[in-house]
Amino acid sequence: MATTAAGGQLPAPVKTFLGHPRGLYMLFFAEMWERFSYYGMRAILIFYLTKHFLFAKDPAYAVYGAYTSMVYITPVIGGYLADKYLGARKAVLAGGILISIGHLLIALVEGPQGEQGFYLNGFYAGLAFIIVGTGFLKANISVLVGQLYPRDDVRRDGAFSIFYMGINLGALIGPIIVGYLGERVGWSWGFGAAGVGMLLGLVVFVLFRSELHGSGDPIDPVLLRARSAIGVSREWAIYLGALAGVALCWWLIRDEGLVGTLLLACFGITFLYIFYRSLFTLPKVERNRVFAALYLILLCPLFWALFEQTGSSLNIFTDERVDRHLFGWEMPASWFQSVNSFWIITLAPLFGALWVWLGKRGLEPSAPLKFALGLIQVGLGFVVLVWGAGRGDAMTPMSFIILLYLLHSTAELCFSPVGLSSMTRLSVRSMVGLMMGTWFLGTAAGNFLAAQIAKMTEGANPDQVLVVYSWIGWGTILIGVVAIPVSWLITRLMHLDTIGQDEMGHALAGEKQLAEPAAPGTRTQGEQV
Repeated sequence: MATTAAGGQLPAPVKTFLGHPRGLYMLFFAEMWERFSYYGMRAILIFYLTKHFLFAKDPAYAVYGAYTSMVYITPVIGGYLADKYLGARKAVLAGGILISIGHLLIALVEGPQGEQGFYLNGFYAGLAFIIVGTGFLKANISVLVGQLYPRDDVRRDGAFSIFYMGINLGALIGPIIVGYLGERVGWSWGFGAAGVGMLLGLVVFVLFRSELHGSGDPIDPVLLRARSAIGVSREWAIYLGALAGVALCWWLIRDEGLVGTLLLACFGITFLYIFYRSLFTLPKVERNRVFAALYLILLCPLFWALFEQTGSSLNIFTDERVDRHLFGWEMPASWFQSVNSFWIITLAPLFGALWVWLGKRGLEPSAPLKFALGLIQVGLGFVVLVWGAGRGDAMTPMSFIILLYLLHSTAELCFSPVGLSSMTRLSVRSMVGLMMGTWFLGTAAGNFLAAQIAKMTEGANPDQVLVVYSWIGWGTILIGVVAIPVSWLITRLMHLDTIGQDEMGHALAGEKQLAEPAAPGTRTQGEQV
C-alpha cells in the first residue's frame, strides 16, 4: 500500500461507476425519494387547502407561501449546525426522519371536509415537521455531493447535473402517484404515499452510507459528544432544539406577514455576516469568489418568484383555465406538476454534454452568464403562455402550459444545478454549508415573493392572471438582458484559473504540517483540549 511523506497510509481509491464515485448514485436515489415526497405533497397542497379545508384562494396562497418560504429558510440553520457540529451526514439522516414524521402525520389527521380546528392544527404540525426536517436535509445532501470531488474537478458540474436528474425523477413520479391518490382516491392516501417515499430515501441512505468514504463526518466528534448546558450531549441538544423548532414553525405557518418579516431579517443578517467575514478574514482571491457567490444568490429571489408559480397560481390556472382532456379523459390538474421534471430528465443529459463540449473548446458560458440566460427563459415562458391563453371563458390548450414548462425547464438547467455547483465551488471549506443554506434562503425569498405574485392574479377581471403574467414575464426578460454584460465582471471575481491551485496549496500545506514534528507544548488538530 502506498504511503504519504509522513509515513501514513494513503486512503484506498474511491470506487467509481460511469466515471463518478459510487456515493453520487447513493445520494441520487436518496434525494430522488425525498423529492418524490416533497413535490408529490406540493402538487396537492393548494387543492387540499381550497377543496378540503375550503380556504379561499388568497389565504390558501398565504399558507402555501409561508410553508414553501420556511422550507427554504431552515437550511441556513441546518447548514450552520452541520458545518459547526453535526457534519452533513448526520444532518441528512435527522432531516429524513423528521420529514417522514411530517408526511405521515398529515395523512393520519385528515378530518371531514370543511372541518378545521384539531384537524387543521394537525395539518400545520405535519408541515412544521417537514419544514424543520428539510432544514437539516436540503442543503447538506448537496454539500455531500460537492465533497465527493476536488474543487477543480471537471466532473463537478456533470455530477450536479446527474444529482439534479435524481431530484427531478422524484419530482416527476411524485405528482403522478401522490396527485392521483390525493385527488381521485383520498387526500390521506396521497400524503401517506409521500411519507412512504421519504422512508425509502432513508433506507437507501442508511444502507449505502459507506460509499461516502467519510464525507460529511463531524469535524470534531469530541466536541459533538461533549455535554451541553442542558445536561445532554451537544448532538442530542441539537435534536431537542429541532423539536422546539417544530413548535415554532407550527405557530408561524399561519402568519405569512410575520414569516416575511423574519425572512427579510434572516436574509439580511446572514448576507451581512458572510460579507463581513469575507471582507475581514479571507485573502483577496477567496474573498472575491465569495462575493461572486453572493451575486448569484441575489438573483435567486427573482428567478424563483416566477418559477414557483408552479405550485400556486399556475396550479389553479391549470385546474380552472386549461383544457385537460385527452382522448375523452380529464387528467388531474396535479399531473401537470410533473411536466417540468419530464423536461429536466429529458434535457439534463443534453445540457450536461453541451457544457462539457463547450468547456473543452473554452466556450462554456460562465455561471453568471448562465444565470442571465435562465432569467430570460423563465420570463419568456410566461410571455408564451399569455400569447396562447384563452380569454374570458375560453379554455387554454394544454400545449401552451406544456411549452411554458419547457422554457422554465431549460431556464432551470441554466440556473439551479449551476448554482448548487457554484456554492460548493466558490465557498471556503469552513462555511460551505452556510453558503449552501444562504442559497436556499434566497430561494425562500423567491417563494415568499411567489405568494405575493399569486395573490395579484386574483381579481374581478377573469383575465387578471394573464395581465400579471405579462408584466412579470417581460420585466424578467429585461433584467436578464441587463445581467449579460454584468456577468463578465462577476466571472473575473471567480478566479477560475487558479481555483485548483489554491486547493492543492492547502493540501500540500496540510501534508507538510503532518510530516513535521509538533513543537513542544502544542497539540495536533485531533487532540482534545
